[in-house]
Formats: sequence, C-alpha cells, structure tokens
Amino acid sequence: MARYAFLVFSDAVVGKEDEYNRWYNERHLEDVLAVPGFLAAQRFRLTLEDAAAPARYLAIYEIETDDPQRTLAELQARAGTTAMPVSEAFENSAVKTWLYGAVSARKTK
Repeated sequence: MARYAFLVFSDAVVGKEDEYNRWYNERHLEDVLAVPGFLAAQRFRLTLEDAAAPARYLAIYEIETDDPQRTLAELQARAGTTAMPVSEAFENSAVKTWLYGAVSARKTK
C-alpha cells in the first residue's frame, strides 16, 4: 500500500479558539483516525506570524491506502454526521487541504 501525508490548514471562528482546539484535540482527531486508511495525526500552530501562511493551524495525517480518492471520499462522507460532528468553532471557509504521496521511506532518529 502507498503512504500519504494529508495536510489540513484551518482556523477557529473569531473568539472561539479554545472551543475549537478542545473539539479538534479531544474529538476530531479520533474521528478522523476511525476512517480506514488513516494511521496517525498531529496538530501544529503557526509560531511565527506570516501573512502568506494559509491558516494558523495545521493537522498532518498519515494515510496508508491503495485508493487515496476513496479514503478521502469516506472522510468527506463522515464529515458533519454523528460519526464526525463539526464544531461551530471551526471556520469551515478557511480550510485548505493537500495530499502528498511518499517518495521515500519514513525515517526516524
């Protein structure tokens, strides 16, 4: 199976950052990891303000699948359902996503 990195840039609704982070960390990451093919997830916050950055928050998901379109379609199908509720603190219009295929083996120290 092929490996992928799925990058999701997003932001909180103004004034709801704590609620957004609580939902993302305590609920959403687990919901995404329940989708077949998703193996790992980690979130990051922009530390150096940069007007060119797509958003303040980044989630990186590791995926292993032979059909990335099907895997992402399943993710999309679950979004907004009881299997993957979306918080009102999530600024949906700010979301930007990219999928990258691995071109080397994963290395760790």
